[in-house]
Amino acid sequence: MSETASSDTPILDLLELMTVASVEASTLDARSIAMVRLAALVASGATAASYAVNLAAATEVGLDAEDVRGILTAIAPIVGTARTAEATGRIVTAIGVAIEVAAEELEQELEDNS
Repeated sequence: MSETASSDTPILDLLELMTVASVEASTLDARSIAMVRLAALVASGATAASYAVNLAAATEVGLDAEDVRGILTAIAPIVGTARTAEATGRIVTAIGVAIEVAAEELEQELEDNS
């Protein structure tokens, strides 16, 4: 049995392995990879959870809200208005969840320190 199969999170572990392999095989820099992945998420109709994971990684390599707007603007003529609007809503949802999680973590940290 593989290490991934015996894990508590085998699907997430597999996705991580696939991501690492694709980043290592790519000739693009990390920032470009994040931009391409965001565009691919929009084109594929990804879920808010997918945006949350990828936006977190994208911010680590320097992407900001202006970059996200630029990507959405650049791909809108290709993927269409409906897909772009859908993606925007899912990105907003992902950001909202991330803010809620951060607020809860901060509240817990403050409670632990008092």
